[in-house]
Amino acid sequence: MASSGNTGARPGMAWPQMLALAFGVVYLLVGIVGFFITGFDGFTSNRTADGNTDTLLFFMINPLHNVVHIVIGLAGIALSRTLAGARTYGWLLAVGYAAAFVYGLIAVNEEWDFLNINQADNVLHIATAIVGLVIALGPVNDRVARPSRA
Repeated sequence: MASSGNTGARPGMAWPQMLALAFGVVYLLVGIVGFFITGFDGFTSNRTADGNTDTLLFFMINPLHNVVHIVIGLAGIALSRTLAGARTYGWLLAVGYAAAFVYGLIAVNEEWDFLNINQADNVLHIATAIVGLVIALGPVNDRVARPSRA
């Protein structure tokens, strides 16, 4: 029997697991695509050789930022295998991205900003922290549906 929390994406996969998997895949892809933009030079730089910044859409990136995205993506994919793992991933997102948001409030436009963060990143970071809380704390009905007696 399928559990009430299962939507059919993968047998026995609750919605927090699917959300953790989706965020993991997105962050992994963003990290990989980021390297096509930044390359591997200036690993912690917030400026390119011509004095500009590397951006992916509206978000400033550098190779270290790309590595962080890849690690977060791989963690989401790995931890989405179980509900407890997905909940752990949710807490990692909530705490890690809340910290990144606070860092970004202080580091934007500073020469020492080793993650190359801008205001668009800050918005994304606080939104990701909120999604992490949803994954960590969202209710799941894990009671097994029982056939009715006729």
